[in-house]
Amino acid sequence: MLSFRTHGGADTEEVIYRDLIDGTGKDKIGYEKLRFCGEQARYDSLQYFWVDTCCIDKSNNTELAEAINSMFRWYRNAAKCYVYLPDISSPGIDIGDKSDHLLWEMAFRTSRWFTRGWTLQELIAPISVEFFSQNRKLLGDKKSLERQICEITRIPSKALRGSPLSDFNQAYSLLGIFDIYMPLIYGEGKEHALERLREIINKHSKGLYSDILHHLPYTVEALFNSYTKQDSPTCLPNTRVSLLEEIYNWVDSEDERYIFWLNGLAGTGKSTIARTVARRYFEQKRLGASFFFSRGGEDIGHAGKFFTSIAVHLTRNAPSLRPYISEATEEQIDITNHSLRDQWRQLVIRPLLRLDKRLSPSSYLLVIDTLDECDNEDHIRTILQLLAEARSLTAVRLRVFLTSRPEVPIRHGIRAIPQAEHQDFVLHNIQPMIINHDLSLFLEYHLGIIGQEWTLGPKWPGEEVLRQLVVHASGLFIWAVTACRFIHEGEEFAEDRLDEILEGTGLESTPEQHLDQIYITVLQSSIPTTLRPPEKVRLRARQRRILGSIAILFSPLSATSLAKVISISGTQVTQTLERLQATLDIPKDIAGLFRLHHPSFRDFLLNKDRYREFWVDEKEAHQNLAAKCMQLMSQTLKKDICEMHTPGSQTSQVENSWIKKCLPPEVQYACLYWVQHLQRGGSHIRDSEEAYQFLQAHLLHWLEALGWMGKASEGIQAILSLEAYIPFNNSPDLYTFIHDAKRFALYNRSVIEKVPLQLYCSALVFAPENSIIRRKFKGYIPNWIQLKPKVQAHWNAAQQTLEGHTDYVSSVAFSPDGKQVVSGSGDRTVRLWDAATGALQQTLKGHTDDITSVAFSPDGKLLPSLQVSNYWVVEGDTNILWLPPDYRETRSATWNKRLVIGHSSGRISFFCFKKGAKLIV
Repeated sequence: MLSFRTHGGADTEEVIYRDLIDGTGKDKIGYEKLRFCGEQARYDSLQYFWVDTCCIDKSNNTELAEAINSMFRWYRNAAKCYVYLPDISSPGIDIGDKSDHLLWEMAFRTSRWFTRGWTLQELIAPISVEFFSQNRKLLGDKKSLERQICEITRIPSKALRGSPLSDFNQAYSLLGIFDIYMPLIYGEGKEHALERLREIINKHSKGLYSDILHHLPYTVEALFNSYTKQDSPTCLPNTRVSLLEEIYNWVDSEDERYIFWLNGLAGTGKSTIARTVARRYFEQKRLGASFFFSRGGEDIGHAGKFFTSIAVHLTRNAPSLRPYISEATEEQIDITNHSLRDQWRQLVIRPLLRLDKRLSPSSYLLVIDTLDECDNEDHIRTILQLLAEARSLTAVRLRVFLTSRPEVPIRHGIRAIPQAEHQDFVLHNIQPMIINHDLSLFLEYHLGIIGQEWTLGPKWPGEEVLRQLVVHASGLFIWAVTACRFIHEGEEFAEDRLDEILEGTGLESTPEQHLDQIYITVLQSSIPTTLRPPEKVRLRARQRRILGSIAILFSPLSATSLAKVISISGTQVTQTLERLQATLDIPKDIAGLFRLHHPSFRDFLLNKDRYREFWVDEKEAHQNLAAKCMQLMSQTLKKDICEMHTPGSQTSQVENSWIKKCLPPEVQYACLYWVQHLQRGGSHIRDSEEAYQFLQAHLLHWLEALGWMGKASEGIQAILSLEAYIPFNNSPDLYTFIHDAKRFALYNRSVIEKVPLQLYCSALVFAPENSIIRRKFKGYIPNWIQLKPKVQAHWNAAQQTLEGHTDYVSSVAFSPDGKQVVSGSGDRTVRLWDAATGALQQTLKGHTDDITSVAFSPDGKLLPSLQVSNYWVVEGDTNILWLPPDYRETRSATWNKRLVIGHSSGRISFFCFKKGAKLIV
């Protein structure tokens, strides 16, 4: 592409589009520039060249507007941009002579080209910009002349001196840079054009952000500064100084180690440090995203929304990524059903690869806290493997700051990353003197606030008491945090509570024993001394029951919902726990969710060797919750629970707010997790017990509720888990019932997902005559179905039908472990399914022709597919093997690097490819 300043600032001497059409214009002064551009392009082995004056029909307003809006993209995609400078033309200057360097540089600095309205994008957009004098001598490119160009363009008063194309073109020249469209109004004036541009940019960016929020499920609770974490502390001034300095130096430097793993034992202050680091770079606008895991925290307790949340947070903190992430969501509408690997690559890595480093910060920071709190060890390993791919980013670096306990899955995952690519820091190995100094500052600050509130004196509690508290803390910040909360909660009895702590564990105890003692002190103090002994026993039992439930919940609940699950009043829940705010996050709003302040308190409660009086038997707690969940569902679930009154009502037509009203949080929790509680409880189910009774009465109601909730896959998985959990010999009737329920649910999966009320109609009508489920629930079949179809007597071999392809299915294959199924179709997509539940896991798009064959690699990690298009075997967009006429219309199969193709001629051909050969098979 050619860039230049029009002759004399006007277009009259330039060759225009009409000149080329009419074969005229060769006598114009501007024709020499066309000749130069063509010859230089030929010299550089380029097939085409483009000049705006003659390649745009400016008499066509539509074409002109489209061209102006597309200009930045065209320049960005150009192999080279030639800048022709007719005002550097003195014949006495020898470009190659160093002695004449100052002369031509002076002419370069004063060139009128820098006064043009379009110069900005023509400097920024192209990969290569080369500058030529009037006599076609190469002056240099934008890399070799970087210093001069920067000095020129950073002085707006000089750089813009002269006459631009027009005032309003200063605004129009930015359209391509921001990749937006704006109607052109010539003569409107610069200020008005710039104001319109700003409005459209803001609207465009917000529109993209809204689109992304609409397409990607995310969790705001994962943010370091989420509403639920607003009271969570950051490091106090003058604490953690050397560690924070080391982290900041790592983030800000060119260090090749792109992962910083801060690991430490429970209570050593990892999350506080993570919040401090995230806050610093958030304020510097360099925080890409943050995700703070929390076990039992619903969406922040697992990896289901991890990468989609990271992508959403990136679009908020790095607006320049919005077009690329939005594009990814448009290309893969069902990206949320894809694997973690594909979500990471499509939503994070590829958009970052496309970022222009000239328009973005050199690096973004990703903060991931307490990865060990993720509930699936396989997902933890996968996340670490994927984070290692940050090494592929070059233009914009991604720094990953990661905290966790030194658990086995994370240690192994980190070890799998080359040592040169990660930095490790063991928090609990910091010199005790440094930790004690920081603990002393922390305690002095927070106890000082308590002293001021209750006028305990400016020096309260005194240096000696602070020293004793630091010794009791044993290096654990969670001890200090809990102690301060406990003392503050005592209000006017703060001094008494401080004495309770000091009279606790002896100074020779281990850190864990010190932590146990502070928890014991908190629990003991929560029992009022004014109660009679029997009342104390009842209150303690109620505390164990409520705390035990909170500790083992798979997703947090509010006081109201928790009370309904465990069958006590909401008032009793809040009154019982109000004295435990040192260990529990108790929301002021009754609809707020209960959370443990720190996972170490859960460990304390569930370990019978640490304090037996308050020990929560985990298995017993799960058994109780399972029973309560079934009891709640039995009382709540019914046919047509959402009151649709029409058997054809579709889930897509019902507002989520109405579903939540009909199925409140506690009922949804029970529907989702009762089977998991049953399994974790380890209890043996007998035919006469509550689980069997519940299923016999409410199986269809439960499946209907899951359909409205959009959780059909979870329900099917629960049934599969039950079937695997229940021994046939011990419970033959229950096992047989659940097996039939599995066949029924799998066969009617699409009914549950799309039209749940059809469970009582078509699902029963078309079930086999001898199906246990049909016989048990046939009373639900509507009376208006008077003549029923004749159906088979028993379930046949077909367990379920997977729906999703819009054309014929040409090929299917199982993964080597039998857990997944892949299908290829004439709709030019490849779909990956869960073989057990039938859930769609991923849809691969991009093929330009029908998919003729699919297969897994032997290790099951790769999903190759063969495509024949226009007589070629195609890999992606690359033709790799031409097929003669006798070898077309193929079907194929693969194993390792071997390919076998069956041809329409009747022949079968075998191929063996070397490792690294580019092939989709």
